Amino acid sequence: MVRKKFVRKGQYWVYIVQCSDGTYYTGYTNNLEERVARHNKGFASKYTSRRRPVKLVWHKEYKYYKKAFLEEIRIKSLTRKQKEHLVTNGK
Repeated sequence: MVRKKFVRKGQYWVYIVQCSDGTYYTGYTNNLEERVARHNKGFASKYTSRRRPVKLVWHKEYKYYKKAFLEEIRIKSLTRKQKEHLVTNGK
C-alpha cells in the first residue's frame, strides 16, 4: 500500500538505494514507495534488477521536477565516499 505522504502532485523525490552488492543507485521520482518497490521487483532499472534487493538509504523531497532532476545529476557525479557521507550525514 502506498502511503499518501510519498505521493503528492507537484512533489518529487531524489533518492539513493543501496544494492545487495553494496553499490548505490541514485534516481528521482514522484512516487517514492512505488519506485523502490519497482526496483525490488526488477522493473525500475537494468542496474538494480541485477543487484536486488535494494534498500532505500536516503531521500529528499522537492517541489519542482527540474530541481529534483538537477539534484539527481549532481549526486550521480559524486564519488562513492561523498555519497556515503550524504547517506550518513544527510548533507
